[in-house]
Amino acid sequence: MAQNLDPKNDELQRIVPKKTATISRIWQYFGFAANDTNQNKTLCKICRKVIASKSGNTTNLFCHMKIHHPIQYGELQKTITINPKKQSSDSSITDKDNEKSNASCSSSSCSKQKSIMESMTYDKSSKRWVSLTNSVLGCLAKDMLPFYTCEKDGFKKMLKTFDSRYNLPGRKYFSAAIPKLYQSTHDQVQEEISEALFFAGTTDLWSSRTMKPYMSYTVHYVDKDWNLQSRHLQTVFFPDDHTGENLAHGLKDTLDSWGLKEENQVCLTTDNGSNIVKATQLNNWQRLQCFGHRLHLAVNSGLKDDRIDRAIRITKKVVSSFSYSYKKKRELEKKQIEAELPKHSLITACDTRWGSTQKMIERFLEQERAVQQVLSADRKSVSLIPNWQTIEVLECVNSAISPLAEFTDALSGEKHVSVSMVMPVIALLNDDILSPKPEDVALTTEIKTRILKYMNEKYKDESSRALLNIATFLDPRFKNKFLTDEEKFDTMTKLKLEILEPLEPIVATEGENLEDSPAKKLCLGNLFKRRDRIQETNKDLTPGEIINSEIERYLALPNIDYNSEPLQWWKEHLIIFPKLSSVVKKFLCIPATSCASERLFSVSGQIVSCKRTCLKPDKVDQLVFLSKNLRLD
Repeated sequence: MAQNLDPKNDELQRIVPKKTATISRIWQYFGFAANDTNQNKTLCKICRKVIASKSGNTTNLFCHMKIHHPIQYGELQKTITINPKKQSSDSSITDKDNEKSNASCSSSSCSKQKSIMESMTYDKSSKRWVSLTNSVLGCLAKDMLPFYTCEKDGFKKMLKTFDSRYNLPGRKYFSAAIPKLYQSTHDQVQEEISEALFFAGTTDLWSSRTMKPYMSYTVHYVDKDWNLQSRHLQTVFFPDDHTGENLAHGLKDTLDSWGLKEENQVCLTTDNGSNIVKATQLNNWQRLQCFGHRLHLAVNSGLKDDRIDRAIRITKKVVSSFSYSYKKKRELEKKQIEAELPKHSLITACDTRWGSTQKMIERFLEQERAVQQVLSADRKSVSLIPNWQTIEVLECVNSAISPLAEFTDALSGEKHVSVSMVMPVIALLNDDILSPKPEDVALTTEIKTRILKYMNEKYKDESSRALLNIATFLDPRFKNKFLTDEEKFDTMTKLKLEILEPLEPIVATEGENLEDSPAKKLCLGNLFKRRDRIQETNKDLTPGEIINSEIERYLALPNIDYNSEPLQWWKEHLIIFPKLSSVVKKFLCIPATSCASERLFSVSGQIVSCKRTCLKPDKVDQLVFLSKNLRLD
């Protein structure tokens, strides 16, 4: 028989620490087993089951009540809301020692209640556990973290601090959850791009750390709210030979797998590789050469000079000597303070990025005095000190190519219109930036002339030039400002043909989202009134005459500021120019560079790191896709 104990008697006070009324009340359902001499086992008075309770520990008792007697457990939980202060105020204890004892009881009871709650982890089917786990999964996928991150002590400790009841799954769980997350994100992206009537693409090839070849494809389009969007579709394993035929077939498979029609692809922006050029020709696709690659080749062409090659080699040696010597770096910092120069480190150049060469030269010229003082103090490095002829050559190179650095950043964005800026930039190069100046020395003039000659020759292609002229004409920042008289006539002729093509979905876009974006200078009512007047005027005109009328009114308006957003301007003037606006989304979605694909390879390189070289190609594709397209909101 169990011994029926009152929790307030001396025997219980000896075994169990002082408790609050809430903790003590559990003992009304338990008593010590009769055959337990050490009183480490407790007998449940309800089901007569023996539970281990060493030294009066109540954790097992609470768990037993919760599992086997939920009704009594619920009644017991109601007492948790009892205020310990109220209980203590009802007591008649007046002795100071008893007050301290009660305080220790309260502290002990709170800690025990907390330990009980912490021991009750979330069920894996509960909403809270699913929400926390999905957040961790999104963090791993979006931030390109390896799966073993969830098994690191620091990460587990951090999550335990946030919520002690959450039990973090292992890496196998998250690895298995990636395909499902990929599929849901894939369906969301496919639904978005299916709403785009026209789209443009970029593609490139890349080899991973393990020399596995991949081909990427990104899609660019203008959504229904007139915002330029870009989505990464795939980084597919491409083990076949990189011939033009294989690339053409692979690109077609990409469009088919996403349900995209070839006739809706306006243009494909690529680098100048002969295989990808042939692939676009075989598919009969419109191709646009990447402005960034063209500019890189043009700068390299302009720097082809023995004097420049020698000066750059010397600069690279100097920079390398500082990169591998902490002593030189330390001395350089001292000399910078003495010479009152900025505390900047020297920059190393990358042969495939002309901008890094320009940055290296610019930084070296900035730190020239400090560098020479450091090198002259070391007899082993005295030979590295460049002479005055080398310094003059570097100054000429920097003077010629430094203004070009801005264009690469301006034309490589994915969130703003860039294709319409290509022809204005080329005109700017001819008229200002690369035009010879009276103060230029002979070498600077030669560099500018060679760069300008290369750029003008490569943009003589009639097909690409016609595409760029139409995009420039449709940009309210430029219109026909940078077109010759002959190009103006040809551009408007081709633009009319584009508009006259039967495209039913375009008609439905006349009134889309007008209430969400009223014009800045004209209220919505005035816009509708203007449209009615225009329709009344155009009632007896032919479609060609209506287009001519819109073009004349479009050109009569003043050009907007160069820093304005052209797509938002068209959104606000959609009612006034229904015909012209129908082709704006087709041409202004084209990216001027293939930097979108280049950025994918930077992401891929962080995913296929030295510790994750065994990732399968399908998993790499999924992880890159999620990193670029997953939304955490």
